[in-house]
Amino acid sequence: MPALALEPIPPRTLVRPAPRIAPGPALDLPVVSFFGRSLAEYVQFFALDLPALKGRDVLDVAAGPSSFTAEACARKIDAVAADPLYGDDATALAARVESDYARMIAQMRAKRRLFRLKSFPSIAAAETDRRAAAQRFLADYQARMFNGRYVGGALPRLPFFDGTFDLVLCAHLLFIYAAQFDFDWHVAACRELVRVSAGEVRIHPLCGPDGKPYPGLARLRRELRERGIASEVRAVDYEFFAGANAMLVLRRAAP
Repeated sequence: MPALALEPIPPRTLVRPAPRIAPGPALDLPVVSFFGRSLAEYVQFFALDLPALKGRDVLDVAAGPSSFTAEACARKIDAVAADPLYGDDATALAARVESDYARMIAQMRAKRRLFRLKSFPSIAAAETDRRAAAQRFLADYQARMFNGRYVGGALPRLPFFDGTFDLVLCAHLLFIYAAQFDFDWHVAACRELVRVSAGEVRIHPLCGPDGKPYPGLARLRRELRERGIASEVRAVDYEFFAGANAMLVLRRAAP
């Protein structure tokens, strides 16, 4: 089918007056935000080898308005994104980007101590990069939402067959939002990510909204091991949010 053109939204039109956010020990995350990042950031925090992924099937779970899938497909990687909000039209998602970005960026500025300027020279630079990623996502979503590139779906039950993807990615969901999801949900979510993967699952970051390591990680890894899932914590050469310098790698354990 012919691609539909989405008129670009100038970056400044995405900005509402920023809400007042009181500085505190953690990000305030009462609900999962529709907030995304670029392929360049994915490469860093998932330690991706893009040439090795060419022609491979890759799934981005809880992808939000990240541009990873659009950019990866342009590089001949067979990427698919899944998110509970996919299925809404691009106008509705653009409005969600506007509101959630205003809220998240206000927190980034108010809670500056939670951020490390290693991947970006400033908070403003990070904002510019994330807004550009959202624009790339919105344009690609408008053109590709009906061809299977963007699939509505939520953990802990994804609408894919067993072992569909060579690599499964999940960023900024499981442990950042630990207060919204209990331990049993985390176990079920990890098992589901492994179910749809024929290879590795990579989950980032391993910290909570306060930048501290997820306290249930050791227990989670024991539980997964008992269910036949091997796990490994790998350091990554990345840290924007405090403590976001590692990923959890999962795969089916060898018999």
